[in-house]
Amino acid sequence: QAQLVESGGGLVQPGGSLRLSCAASGFDFSEYDLAWYRQGPGKPRELVARISKSGNTEYRDSVKGRFTISRDNLKRTVSLQTNSLKPEDTAAYYCNAKVPLTLYDFWGQGTQVTVSS
Repeated sequence: QAQLVESGGGLVQPGGSLRLSCAASGFDFSEYDLAWYRQGPGKPRELVARISKSGNTEYRDSVKGRFTISRDNLKRTVSLQTNSLKPEDTAAYYCNAKVPLTLYDFWGQGTQVTVSS
C-alpha cells in the first residue's frame, strides 16, 4: 500500500528556515514525479515545487530563490528546504507522488508550517 509521510513542519519567525521531508513506501519511488503542494487558510491547494523522475525541477514564482526541492531515490525521500520564510508561506504542506497521465497519484497527510513573530 502506497504511503507518504511528511515531517518537519512547525512554527518559525519571518526570515527563518524549515526543512520538510516526505518518506515514501509501497510503490516504485524512482518512477514517480514528486511535488510539494500547500494550502493556506481559506485558499485552494497550490503547487509549490516539483521534481521529475529525471531530476528536473520547477517552482512557483513566489518561492523561487527561497525554496529548494530535492529527492533521494535510495532513501525514498523528497525534501523541501524553505528559507527566508514569510507569513504568506503559512499553510499545510502536502507531499505528492504521481506518474503523469495515469491514476497513480498519492498524497501525504500534510505538515503545518506557520510563519509568525
